[in-house]
Amino acid sequence: MTAPPGGDRPSLTVVLMGVSGVGKSSVMEVLAPMLHAATAEGDDFHSAANVEKMGAGIPLTDDDRWPWLRSIAGWIGERELARVDAIVTCSALRRVYRDLLRDGHPSVRFVHLLAAAAVVEGRLAGRRGHYMPGTLLESQIRTLEPLEPDEPGFEVLAERPPSVLAAEIVERLGR
Repeated sequence: MTAPPGGDRPSLTVVLMGVSGVGKSSVMEVLAPMLHAATAEGDDFHSAANVEKMGAGIPLTDDDRWPWLRSIAGWIGERELARVDAIVTCSALRRVYRDLLRDGHPSVRFVHLLAAAAVVEGRLAGRRGHYMPGTLLESQIRTLEPLEPDEPGFEVLAERPPSVLAAEIVERLGR
């Protein structure tokens, strides 16, 4: 989806973050038209080797993640230069990953989608056609570092319908 240029207004980039299965893509689908934002699925930036590794149930290492995160940061920078509001899904599990995504990108706001592990497990069990197996959820939960007070963003309880979440996000962003 292409968004109209924002004129003189600085662009906004929402990074929908959280563990696999928390609802990032579902929320993005509803949120994007509300914000008139360009969108990208963070999963689409993974290398074939990363996809193969995750598909085999092997957690990614930091070395696996750095090129992926740099690609997403590049996409964010392109939207900023065009003054286009954007939304990207990305697990962004650790502070250092989020620091890389926002380095030099003042438009970035993190929205951490949170849900109980049992809720996420149920969603993953019902998901079809995705390479990320539910067996990696525990690894993601262990790796997850919550947003810190000095990080731009906020948490949202993701156990509600995407339309409710999107409305709350728009309100909290002041858009």
